Amino acid sequence: MPNSVHLDKQGPDWPLGFIKVVTPGTPVEVMSNIEATSPEPNEPETLSSGGGDEYTVRAQQICFQGFKPGATHGMQNNGGNVYIMRDGVGSGTGNRDDTGAMVFVLVPGATLFLASAPLNRNVFSPYRYSIDADNAGDGALVTLIIQ
Repeated sequence: MPNSVHLDKQGPDWPLGFIKVVTPGTPVEVMSNIEATSPEPNEPETLSSGGGDEYTVRAQQICFQGFKPGATHGMQNNGGNVYIMRDGVGSGTGNRDDTGAMVFVLVPGATLFLASAPLNRNVFSPYRYSIDADNAGDGALVTLIIQ
């Protein structure tokens, strides 16, 4: 069954769906279900002539949930840890072994909110984050809360 792909940048909520890690050690960008190309045209560092929208996505909160689709219906816990990562810099890999790029470790079945204070100008770009995992097929349900 195909998944829905919402494109509501204005929010207030924007479910990005399940971000699946196919190959452990190879991070998958949080926005990969929305924009499959890299670099994405709406990344903050992409020039406006790159074909992106007028502004990039900014979220007041990003919710990560440590579940994956079940064998028949609903969701089940991941089999191992999922890592919320930033890009590696210098010789850093930006994967689950690069602790200098690791933002959080999401244990199976846990929920994490990356959040700023309401009405705060310090908001998060989802293009900044990627997901890596210990096991192939694990990942995270990701939802943006737009301010």
